[in-house]
Amino acid sequence: MVVDFKIGKAPGFSAVTVAWKGRWDEKRIRKEFEDLAAWAKERGLRTGRWYFMGDMSGRMRVAIETKSGARGAGRVRSRKFPATDVARVQFDPDELSPRVVYHGLGDFLRWQRREKEVKSVGTFREVYAGNPWTNARAWSTMCVEATIRR
Repeated sequence: MVVDFKIGKAPGFSAVTVAWKGRWDEKRIRKEFEDLAAWAKERGLRTGRWYFMGDMSGRMRVAIETKSGARGAGRVRSRKFPATDVARVQFDPDELSPRVVYHGLGDFLRWQRREKEVKSVGTFREVYAGNPWTNARAWSTMCVEATIRR
């Protein structure tokens, strides 16, 4: 398997999101995704990619891209994410551990900063083409992106 790091531009998107603070818990992440998907389906929203964003301070956010306008309600917020420069890697988590990918991407970005190709590195996010628990294609084409400033 070949894994390659690419630097490019990620398109902007509108999404409905749920955020919380806590430790990593895959059951909680899945529950939040499923609740958010049910909320979007209930309102008849056309959905796209699924995003998971987390940082070292324990802030977590799940987001589902919406193709039409949506208004938040309760814990669900509607948010626009601007187009941004990213470093990305796409891989199959069943063949290569995400831990290895995150470590490799971190090292790649560290060297890009030393070479003055990248000014700073922002947050990391996982991007799926759909529900990664029920859609095998979405799981096997997982993409990890790190926002950067050039």
